[in-house]
Amino acid sequence: MPLTNAAVRVIDPILTTVAQGYGNQEFVGMNLFPEVPVAASGGQVLEFGREAFRLYSSARSPGSNTRRVQYGYLGRPFALENHSLEGMVPREHQRDAAQVPGINLGSGAVKKTMKALKLSVEVAQAGIACNPANYPVGNKIALAGAAKWSDPGCDIVACVDVGREAIRSQCGLYPNVLNLSPLAFNAAKNNPKIIERFKFTSAQSITADMLAGIFNVKKVTVGAAVYWTDAGAATDIWGNNAVMAYVPEGALSDVDEPSYGYTYTMEGNPAAEQPYYDNNAKSWIYPVTYERVPVISGIIAGYLIQNPA
Repeated sequence: MPLTNAAVRVIDPILTTVAQGYGNQEFVGMNLFPEVPVAASGGQVLEFGREAFRLYSSARSPGSNTRRVQYGYLGRPFALENHSLEGMVPREHQRDAAQVPGINLGSGAVKKTMKALKLSVEVAQAGIACNPANYPVGNKIALAGAAKWSDPGCDIVACVDVGREAIRSQCGLYPNVLNLSPLAFNAAKNNPKIIERFKFTSAQSITADMLAGIFNVKKVTVGAAVYWTDAGAATDIWGNNAVMAYVPEGALSDVDEPSYGYTYTMEGNPAAEQPYYDNNAKSWIYPVTYERVPVISGIIAGYLIQNPA
């Protein structure tokens, strides 16, 4: 008996749209590692050195050769990590919800599953960005004593300026993203010198957007997400760190754009597979697959500040 289209279809297009549209303001890692599609599950990271960030002269005289530009080179190998989870909706819940218009437990199961998958991405991105071993000596600093942002006498703007200049001096571009852990954000907004700068302009609590203006970056994000350990303890994903970077603005469709990092993602992912009914669990099952891996592609475009609080 020949298979019908419904029988061979693996991906549910409607639920895949739900999965791909999922967002959570607690997750900020994509600001440092924007998602770009790849067609293969493995390859080599397109790494960028100083030449990729340089402003080139494009002028030429008649008859002269046109200058050629190469944006990066193949570096370390990468392999996409295949992550899958299944959301489960018990038959009883599905039956009861059907009595109330507007409740779609299938979409809800996909969104909850996506939150768990996105959380794992956030943890991976933070693990890379906050690891000092990934940075050369001039692109990181570990603060202590009076240099900490939590110290009332600390000049936080001067500290951030050191990082901005370190990035600019190596790639010719200022960073446009500063990601703060909650500890770093609280230390910055409560620092007397920062408060002093706003005393004549605003009576509001100091926000991330306000800090962006002071620090001369286009975006300040706060990595507020936590994960729970097996022992039941909540852990800040971004620890006690601040990460500055240059990342291309706008939607990305290719890995050729010089950037601090990327999240290589298989084309079409995340993808929600066709739901199925599990007789043993008496539940509807909603599988979601997310094949991806975050990588650093231009470390000279990043700067790590450890222990700001």
